[in-house]
This record gives sequence, C-alpha cells and structure tokens, in this order.
Amino acid sequence: MVKVPPVADEIAAVFAAAGHSLFLVGGSVRDALLRRDVTDLDFTTDARPEVVKALLDGWADATWDTGIAFGTVGARKRGDTIEVTTFRADAYDGVSRNPVVAFGDTIEGDLVRRDFTVNAMAVELTVEGHRFVDPHNGLAALASGSLDTPGPPEVSFGDDPLRMLRAARFVSQLGLTPAPRVVTAMTEMAGQLARITRERVQVEISKLILGKHPRRAIELMVDTGLAQEVMPEVPAMRLAIDEHMQHKDVYTHSLVVMEQAIGRETDGPDLVLRLAALLHDIGKPDTRRKEPDGRVSFHHHEVVGAKMTRRRLRELRYSKAIVDDVSQLVFLHLRFHGYGTGEWTDSAVRRYVADAGPLLERLHKLVRSDSTTRNRRRAAALQRSYDSLEERIAALREQEALDAIRPDLDGNAIMELLGIPPGPLVGKAYKHLLALRMERGPLTHDEAEAELKAWAEANGIG
Repeated sequence: MVKVPPVADEIAAVFAAAGHSLFLVGGSVRDALLRRDVTDLDFTTDARPEVVKALLDGWADATWDTGIAFGTVGARKRGDTIEVTTFRADAYDGVSRNPVVAFGDTIEGDLVRRDFTVNAMAVELTVEGHRFVDPHNGLAALASGSLDTPGPPEVSFGDDPLRMLRAARFVSQLGLTPAPRVVTAMTEMAGQLARITRERVQVEISKLILGKHPRRAIELMVDTGLAQEVMPEVPAMRLAIDEHMQHKDVYTHSLVVMEQAIGRETDGPDLVLRLAALLHDIGKPDTRRKEPDGRVSFHHHEVVGAKMTRRRLRELRYSKAIVDDVSQLVFLHLRFHGYGTGEWTDSAVRRYVADAGPLLERLHKLVRSDSTTRNRRRAAALQRSYDSLEERIAALREQEALDAIRPDLDGNAIMELLGIPPGPLVGKAYKHLLALRMERGPLTHDEAEAELKAWAEANGIG
C-alpha cells in the first residue's frame, strides 16, 4: 500500500542487525499514500539517540546531531535526507512550546502525541517485510479529507499552539477539512499563538500561502481568530466596503485578487506575488472616507498599505528582499489607473518601468488580477487598457534600454566635465540627467554634455 524507498529498507537492515526496530513515520507515510514526492524521510525507533548516532555514523554519507537533545539525528545517504527520532513520550511546559523530553518505548505511544491523525501513521520496516500501523484511523481520515487530532485537540494545541497554524497549512496544501472539534479548539485557543516565535509563525504562513488552496486556509485563520494574532490587517479588511460596490468587503475582494494572481503564475507558486495580492488593499480601512456624494473613497491607500505591509512582514521576520518587493508592489498597484485611455507620455511609461524595476512582470500580473468587477464591459476595457500599456512598454523597450534606464553620462564623466570631486554635487547632477533621460529618452553624448553644462551654469557650479 505504501511505496517504501529502497534507502528505507537499507537503513532498517542496519537497525535490525543491532536489535532495534525502525518505522517510517509521519509526513513521509502520508505523502507516500497520496503519491506525492517524498524528498525527506522521517523515521522513529526504540534506539536511544546515542545509539542512533553510532549506527548512522557507520552507514550514512554524512550525519549531524543538532537535534540530538530532542532525540533526533539527521543523515544523508546518496542524496536522500533522513531524520531518525527516538520514540517520544514528551510533554510541553505550557508556557513556551519547548518540549520536556521523555523517550518512549512503543510506536503507539509515539503516534498518539503527533499533531494530526493523517500524520500519525507508520510503516514498520523489518527484514521479513512491512507492516502498516494506523491506530488513529489516519488512512480513513486522509481518504475522506478530514483533519483531526489523535487525542483531544485542546490538549494537542495546548502542548504546541503552532499546530493550529499547521492545521491551516494542511488545509491549503492537502485540501483537508478540519473536524468541528478542531475548529472549536482553534477558535478558543487562538490567543496562545503568542507563545510561538515569529520566525516559526512565518514559516507556516509562507507554506500555506504557497499551497494549492491558500484562500481556504486564510478563511479558516480569519474565522477562528488566528489571523488576528499573526496578520491582523487581513481580518481588518472586512470593515471596508470595496469602492466598486461589487463585493461585500475588501477582504473578499483581496482573496479573489489572490486567486486570480495565482491563475497568472507561470513558473510555479510565487510567494511575493501572492503576498502582494493578499495585502494590496490593507491600507483601505485606515484611509476610508465617505464623500459628499455618498461614495466611499480610499485615497492614498496604496501609500499607507505599503507602510503597513513593510511593518507586518518585518514583524514576521521575512527577509529584506521579500519585505522590499511585496511593499513595492503594494505601493505601485494603483499607478496604472492613472493611465486612462492611453494619455500617458513616454516619460510616464519610462517611470512606470523604472519604478517597478525587476518587479515589472509581477506588477503586470497583480494589476490585471486587481480587476474583479462583474461588469464585463468594464473588465474588458480595463484589460484592453493594460494591453495598450504593455504594448507601449514593448515598443519603448525596442527603442531604448528600458530595463536599465540610467543617465547618459555616468559619475566619472560628470566629475571630469565639471571638474568637481566626488560628493553630493555629483549626485545632484546625476539626478538631473536621470530626470532628463526619463522625460526625453536617450540623449546623444553631445546633448547630454550640453545639458549638464547648462545645469551647472544655472546652479553656479564650475
């Protein structure tokens, strides 16, 4: 039933020769049953950590014991990554999520402490063959698409609150539906996520955003209150009415935009694009105003939203590159709406490309996805308008080095022509030439020198 990789039987033979049992366990078994690629293999054994380390040292290509205090030893064999953990019977201290390590003696005792029944299945590996172990009916849960805990969910989540976010992640990755008692426990215990480090929270959020069903996961987080603990700006969008009046709130609109952006991905799941789509309107609640004509406006919500995005992603310990890219996309997502029916000058098109930089293709996808109107004529008009902008970008790209717009003279040429040393004046001259480049397109060398001399004379330089 479970396709066991050859390396699993090899390592089992090593443990059997030493008189120890070995089980393939957890996500490795679940993914094998789902016919998903199994890249990392998890095992559990009755052997104590120091014995595990000695057995692996004599068999694997490389080993590491950074997790040995918690009973885990890692190894690599012919490209396969392996972790072997001694049977656990640990508890948690109830304040942090740090386990109080206690080793167990049975596979049943080990499985009952795992997070969900779909992860509480094992395959015993023996010289005689394989035995499937499923004391909590994980296979039936997997077949029915149900997500439940081996024991009471309140106990499981109290031991490790991160498991609540893992529930949302499995909804996204595997399309599972949480059991009612799991949803109830998540709702009642959402506040306990405060015990979890932001780094670990971020890992789970990223995984669920990159899954097949991120909208379902986010809706679960919002409905249970988990989102309020880790990304409160998302549920806050339920308070703002979308200006198109086509959605009950900005929250729903943002989920639709994320789904549409996912549909435009070309090279696999894109974390930056998905985060930008989800967060592009988080500035609306803080900028919501009712106009004299009764309409609702959100002026400058892209500016406010970019700052909020930067603050939230930093708090979640995302890398500087991700923080910068997502925030810039949020900041730029409304810029296109000034394009109208093509009135932009070439210089405005150049600025659009220059401001987007390497994010231009993502910006194209985000802006197109932001059209969620049910008015087919209006939606078609918006797409045609963006088609026009992309065509103009392509035409300018053929004429100019549009993706690397720089002044026609570099810093060295500026200093030589004006006879000035490195310093702030060079930067000012550079910015002046860059503005000219944006406005007029490429200048000849003589034109650039003439413009620089005129600027220097007007500013008393030289």
